[in-house]
Amino acid sequence: MALASVTSFPVEAVPQAPEDPLFGLMRAYKADESPSKVDLGIGAYRDDNAKPWVLPVVKKADEILRNDPDLNHEYLPIAGLASFTSKAGELLLGTGSAAAAEKRVASVQTISGTGAVHLGALFLAKFYKVNGANRTVYLSNPTWANHNQIFTNVGLPIATYPYFDKETKSLAFEAMKKALADAPERSIILLHACAHNPTGVDPTPEQWREIAEILKAKKHFPLFDCAYQGFASGDLDRDAGAIRYFIEQGFELVIAQSFAKNFGLYGERAGCFHFVAAPSADAASITTRVASQLAILQRSEISNPPIYGAKIASTVLNDKALFAEWQENLRTMSGRIISMRTALRAKLEELGTPGRWNHITDQIGMFSFTGLSEAQVAKLRSEFHVYMTKNGRISMAGLNTRNVDYFAKAVDSVVREAQ
Repeated sequence: MALASVTSFPVEAVPQAPEDPLFGLMRAYKADESPSKVDLGIGAYRDDNAKPWVLPVVKKADEILRNDPDLNHEYLPIAGLASFTSKAGELLLGTGSAAAAEKRVASVQTISGTGAVHLGALFLAKFYKVNGANRTVYLSNPTWANHNQIFTNVGLPIATYPYFDKETKSLAFEAMKKALADAPERSIILLHACAHNPTGVDPTPEQWREIAEILKAKKHFPLFDCAYQGFASGDLDRDAGAIRYFIEQGFELVIAQSFAKNFGLYGERAGCFHFVAAPSADAASITTRVASQLAILQRSEISNPPIYGAKIASTVLNDKALFAEWQENLRTMSGRIISMRTALRAKLEELGTPGRWNHITDQIGMFSFTGLSEAQVAKLRSEFHVYMTKNGRISMAGLNTRNVDYFAKAVDSVVREAQ
């Protein structure tokens, strides 16, 4: 007798989830047979031939590791590779950091930046509860789409603060400040350390100081997401400036750090989560306690982080010559992206494309918020085989000397059509 078809997971309980928009876009691009197609969707660096670029310094580190007779594939400690996490922290906090010297920093290796944000979310969900803590996480509007579900998945409510002014295509600074000031005391505020995703719009150093003043006055808790250090401006210290300023101001905070973009280690999933205690007599003991709980959370999630990407990064970060070469590689990547911004703006202005296009060069990092409407984005895809997210964000790394003119002419066409 045949068994009745029974499941504990009927469609009412487990509906079909929508495809992730970004990966759906990538799938559609790959299926497109047009020789003119342009991929401006996913956030991964491409060289001027539209190919993935393995950093020369990463190739050298890989060679060093493969020729190491002691190389093995044993488990890492729960907190990760210490030679990696210590240098990762130094990269963010700076050489000679007082916080590090005073043992106010706890660092845990994670599954890239996503895993770092997730570990931070888990930690805050479990422990950010006392002294009137407001457990709502405030995200910029817009933000990286994954932020929303990472926090809601662990039961933390989310809210937004204004960030991007669609009219000026720049930072909505006054509205942002008001929202942060109006948020209940001791809220969690997620801040993009540099190269804001998706807008490419960053506060100036002076604006960061004003943001810090508001957060300090309202006793908010900062969570920095740092996925593009060195990749944004080409200067590691400049891109860590906001984080360092907040630490100098005495904030207790956490940082999610990714090495996907700045090392090109996308698939190796190398990242770190850092807790930094505020200066106090018992700061070191606070940090020790936090580190112990982060280890418990990590153990139940992944047990041990992956080893190879961390060893690649550690090899470079701990060798002066390789580190200097990495800095040059960073300047190569950031410089190419900056040159594409310049070329795109120049071509749009040469074509006389309606509107102002200075925001293309004013923005920084991998992404640019073009200001194109969802309808214009759809037309770019259907008529010109240009693939970009429907909110008008483009990955500048997808442009090169062979396609930037084609893209500019396509944009010119859809913008004029909408006039």
